[in-house]
Parts: sequence; C-alpha cells; structure tokens
Amino acid sequence: MAFIDWSDSLSVGYKEMDDDHKNLVGIINKLDDAIIANREFEEIGEILEELLSYTVWHFRHEERLMQTYGYPAFYEHKQEHDELTNIALAKSKTFQQGNLDVANDLMPFLKDWLIKHILETDMKTGHFLAENGD
Repeated sequence: MAFIDWSDSLSVGYKEMDDDHKNLVGIINKLDDAIIANREFEEIGEILEELLSYTVWHFRHEERLMQTYGYPAFYEHKQEHDELTNIALAKSKTFQQGNLDVANDLMPFLKDWLIKHILETDMKTGHFLAENGD
C-alpha cells in the first residue's frame, strides 16, 4: 500500500501542477518504501536528495506560473514554499550527518504538509491558474 495515495480529491484543476504533485507523491512513496525495506543509508540518501531537488524545482515552477499570471497571493504562497524548503534542507543535513531516525520522522511531516498545502494553498492557486492561465 502506498504511503500517499493520489486521488482526484488532490487535483487542483491545473494539469501542470497536478502532474508535478503526482511526481512528488511518487518520490515520497519511493522514499517510504526504501525506509520500510531498511535499504542502505546511501540509497535512502539518494532518494531523499531526489525528493529535495524535485521539490525545489516544483516550487520554482509553481512560482513562475503564479508570477506569469499575476496570482494575487504569490508572496504568501512562496513563503510556505520557503518554510518547507528550509525545514527539509535542515532535516536532510541531519540525515547526511548519520542520523537515520530523521528519515522516519520526515515521512509523517511530509505527508501532512503536502496534503495540507495541496488542499488549502495549491487548490486556490490551481483554480486561479485554470481561470487565468492558458
């Protein structure tokens, strides 16, 4: 069973954002699978790095879309992205220093944050972009 199941309830109504979110969910599920299977430290670290890199790329992608179409709550949305990025980078650094427990602690945090962010913040953005984007 997947750690996070993608469903239409998570769709924000804007294909580019939904596709990015599906990719994020896939990487989070891959990380969870590796942790549960007790994979090697290096493998978990590589997946964690993949997740961080993709998350940063996704946030910049969303931010470019918001700026292009003049999303009025851009700065508030970007602030949420910046907060998660800072937390995730700190947790990744702790993991890379040898604290394996951080990966386990990170999973519930990521799930809660991502679902809340999609359902609250991204949903508004997706609807705005669907109405005002191309």
